[in-house]
Amino acid sequence: MEKLQIDTYTEILKKELEVATGCTEPVAVSFCAAKARCILGKPVDKVHLKVSTNIYKNAAYVYIPGTNLYGVIPSCILGILGGDAERELQVLENISNEVIMKTKELLNKDFVELEIIDNDIKLYIQVTVYHEDEYAQVEIKHKHTNITRITKNGKILYQQDDANISTSNIDYQLLNIKDIYTYAKTCDYTDLLHLLNQQITYNFHIAQTGLQESCGLNVGSTIIHTNNDDIITTAIAYTASASDARMSGVRKPVVTNSGSGNQGITVSVPLIVYAKKHNLPNEALYRALILSNLIAIHLKVQIGRLSYLCGAVFAAAGASCGLCFLKGGNSIQIEDTLKIMLADLTGILCDGAKCTCALKVASVTSSAFRAVNLALNNQSINNHVGIISNDIEDTIRNIGYLGKSSDTDYKIVEILKGY
Repeated sequence: MEKLQIDTYTEILKKELEVATGCTEPVAVSFCAAKARCILGKPVDKVHLKVSTNIYKNAAYVYIPGTNLYGVIPSCILGILGGDAERELQVLENISNEVIMKTKELLNKDFVELEIIDNDIKLYIQVTVYHEDEYAQVEIKHKHTNITRITKNGKILYQQDDANISTSNIDYQLLNIKDIYTYAKTCDYTDLLHLLNQQITYNFHIAQTGLQESCGLNVGSTIIHTNNDDIITTAIAYTASASDARMSGVRKPVVTNSGSGNQGITVSVPLIVYAKKHNLPNEALYRALILSNLIAIHLKVQIGRLSYLCGAVFAAAGASCGLCFLKGGNSIQIEDTLKIMLADLTGILCDGAKCTCALKVASVTSSAFRAVNLALNNQSINNHVGIISNDIEDTIRNIGYLGKSSDTDYKIVEILKGY
């Protein structure tokens, strides 16, 4: 690998693995609202909130940490009343009980006017806050903290010429499975150690919380208490319990992947549990996490940050490759693992972030172990079968084509809104 590509992979990991407290879609609304309040600099009288279909969907039924509230409107109000915009995806981490109570009061006073927009931008948020005849507006596109426009009283204070994420100075098109494997095996990960240790610590800790407390559907704790105490069951239970905790609003941070906490959990917790169980050296886990994270990112770049396809599927696909790596699998077996995962799980719908996400997380984690065992037993998909091509990169492009070419999201939102 050339130095440019090595450096690019390192920068991609630094950019796509972020610390967040709370589900990232409602938190992104809070961040945008908090920023708009700061720009206005005066008490807010009323708010106009515009969000894309995907933002609305993913915030509709997931609890905002520590509040017992859910939805884009409470997220917006919380951001305005007490959000710390400097903390970005941790904008609500230090929210007070007083702010929560005031938010509940404003929910009954038409403080926020909501507009759900149908456009080609999957991740879109615009918050306009008013004080008498003054106003400020902040717009976010494509990434949860990617502010693309700031205006105050009609004057543009900041604007990106082209808000499309593809204009980033990081070239995501350099990602491919062969080079990701080489990078994971050989890179100097010194610059990534802090981030990887955060992912291990935070994501494992929230998994423990989900097992110890009553969270959501208690998928993880039920699995671990009603099944044999083997490594696969334990890994599934811990991963699901982390999702249980996150979706039910436990106020603990996680390290995300591609803007998603559940994806950050799914891509890492199975590997962490496996490595702990087998007392594997830290280096093995670090390199497996690098592989797992980058493969998940590669898949999400093709599919889109938000999609009607469940993101946990592609995080688990990354995790399956990381598990194969930890078990001594070679590059061919890792590709076989990935093909098996994509053949198995592609098509699972995302109907928004909520407590039932933990069910899907449990299912895809189980599939990850099955895919690894098949691949290590020399089972592979070597012909063009359905959406799976001979070439792994062609397969990933096929999945991306599917993920970007459906109006299913709009149908899901119609159902969420009661038609």
